[in-house]
Amino acid sequence: MAKARLAIDPQAFDPESTDPELVKLAEWLRTEHRQRPDPWSLPLDKVRQARKEGKGIFPYAPRDKAAETLIHLGSAGREIPIRIIRPSNGATRGSFLHLHGGGWVFGGAEESDPRLRQLADATGLTVVSVEYRLAPEHPFPAAPDDCVDVALALANGHLPAPRGYLAIGGESAGAHLAVLTLIRLRDDYKLRPFGAALLVAGCYDLSLTPSVRAAGEDRLVLNTDDIKEFVLRFVPDSYPLKDPRVSPLYADLEGLPAARFSCGTRDLLLDDTLFMAMRWFAAGNPVELHLTNGGVHVFEAFGGEAGRKSLEGMEAYLRERIDFPA
Repeated sequence: MAKARLAIDPQAFDPESTDPELVKLAEWLRTEHRQRPDPWSLPLDKVRQARKEGKGIFPYAPRDKAAETLIHLGSAGREIPIRIIRPSNGATRGSFLHLHGGGWVFGGAEESDPRLRQLADATGLTVVSVEYRLAPEHPFPAAPDDCVDVALALANGHLPAPRGYLAIGGESAGAHLAVLTLIRLRDDYKLRPFGAALLVAGCYDLSLTPSVRAAGEDRLVLNTDDIKEFVLRFVPDSYPLKDPRVSPLYADLEGLPAARFSCGTRDLLLDDTLFMAMRWFAAGNPVELHLTNGGVHVFEAFGGEAGRKSLEGMEAYLRERIDFPA
């Protein structure tokens, strides 16, 4: 198995090579955002509820009827809801710890049900998704604390989920939380239980990378101000934004698992993915980098052929590592 696949195809940045489907998606998003109120002008609870009901920018995600929900008692007796989706055929080879996106402010585990059902059935992994606490009601480090608590329970066999092969991952803020979880398991508990990570369009430098700053007002799912608003609600003033505990781009990344980084080239978090993939590799970890020409932020959530291919690539990556673990 190749240790790293980091070559960047110039066509990934060639406008003439962009999939017309993704061009139409970007145009649709611009039109939709112009017709909608600024989300920051609305109460957070209304934005959260609209997202759950599919009335936000993302399509409605039907709830999986076979999903199990339970409460894990974390540190200090905190109740952490988790959602478990098992492969439909009843055969399982391990577990995938999923951390949802939403800028640490929005989102919920159940909103990822269709995607996680597909992942479970395609890989044979039981998916455990964490309903971590959201900001601003629960600012940093509440969300990472919840994710680490569930990761520890999974690794130590304290959850009704198999440990044959363990992987971790998430999208956007979820990818950020996945990396923080891996680092804290290594440093605080001397544990490295996960064999692979799927890191999709993550935010790894909360002081804002150049691509985030350059995005401006153009809202293709997110714009510059959105990231600023998320960070403002998530990170207390007592934490410098370049603190490795907050921004894992600046952390020691040695000894972390094989990771697949993926992002669209029209995603404002593109630099986060490029910079983090290179740092992951420089720290001596196996890494793959996959870029989709013209893909906006988490474009996979909108369906379509490009989204399907991207998701299938992630599933194939996990299957390969389950069959041939490092």
